[in-house]
Amino acid sequence: MRRVVCRRFGPIEDLEIEDAPPLDPGPGQVVVDVRAAGVNFVDGLFVTGAYQIKPPLPFTPGGEVAGIVSATGDGVDGLAVADRVIASCGVGGFAEQVVVAPGSVFVLSDAISFEVGAAFVQSYATAQFSLANRTSVAPGEWVVVLGAGGGVGRACVDVARGLGARVIAVASSDSKRQAARDAGAEATIDPTTEDVKAKARDISGGGVDVVVDPVGGDVAEPALRALAFSGRYLVVGFVAGIPRLPLNQVLLNNRTVIGVEWGGWALRNPEANRALVTDVLRRAASGELRPPEPAVAKLDDVVDVLRDLEQRRVTGKVVLAP
Repeated sequence: MRRVVCRRFGPIEDLEIEDAPPLDPGPGQVVVDVRAAGVNFVDGLFVTGAYQIKPPLPFTPGGEVAGIVSATGDGVDGLAVADRVIASCGVGGFAEQVVVAPGSVFVLSDAISFEVGAAFVQSYATAQFSLANRTSVAPGEWVVVLGAGGGVGRACVDVARGLGARVIAVASSDSKRQAARDAGAEATIDPTTEDVKAKARDISGGGVDVVVDPVGGDVAEPALRALAFSGRYLVVGFVAGIPRLPLNQVLLNNRTVIGVEWGGWALRNPEANRALVTDVLRRAASGELRPPEPAVAKLDDVVDVLRDLEQRRVTGKVVLAP
C-alpha cells in the first residue's frame, strides 16, 4: 500500500511517499480502499504545523476519501464489503487504504462519482452548517460569498441558491467567477478591480443580508460594510489572513458576526452531523445540489497540489487518485 507521509512539521516539499503493509481492521473499524482523496487547504496547514491541532508524527494527511469497503472488523453493522462509501477520516486519506470508524462512513449513491464524493463533505457540510445551522437563510435574501471560486466558496454559492437566496459571488479570476456563476451566482464581483462594498450594495439595492467569508484578508472589511441593517457576517476561514474588522460597523447597524467551525461542532454532535451530511448527500444525488467534478491528480503530485491550494491557484476542488 502506498501512502503520503509527513515525518516532521515543515515545508510541504518534505512530504514522502512510502510503501506500507496492507491495513487490517480492528474491532469496530472499517478498511476503505481509496479511489479518490479530497485535498483541502487545511491539509497543508497540518503538514506545516500551522493548524491549531497537530497530529502525532509521523502521519498521513488527508481528511476525506471515497472508495470501496474492503474489510470490516467485529461489531460493525450497516456496512459490508464492496459498499461504495465516503468517509471523514481527519488524517490518513492520502493513501491507497484508510482505516476509519463506521460512524464517519456514509454509503455513496451510484449517482455520485468517487471523485465528487471525495471532494464533497468538507465543502458542502461547511456550507450547509453555515447557511442553515449557524444562521437561517431565507428565500429572496441577498448573500455575498467571498472566495466563491474555491471549494468551500463554490459550495456556499450552491447551497445558498438551493435555499432560494440571491447570490453575489466575489472571486479574483475569470475562471473562479465563471465557476461561481455555474453554481448559481446571480452576479459577480472582481475584488482586484471593483469596490466590493459599493457594487454589492448597488446590486442588492442598498445592502446584502448575509456575507459568507472563508477568505478573510483585505476584502473582509468592505464585505462587512456591504451588509444592510441587521445583516449577518459568517466567519468561516482565513485563507488570506485574519482580518481586523471595525466593530463600530457591527454596533451602529445592529449587524451580527457569527463564527462557523463545522469540524468542531461535528465532533461534539456526531448524530446531528450524520443527519446533516446524509441530507446534503441526498440532495446531491437527486440533483437539488450540483457539486462539480473536481480536477484529478496523482498521489505523486501531492506537493504541487497542496502548494497550488496554498497560493490560491485552484478553482473548485482537487482530488488525489491513489
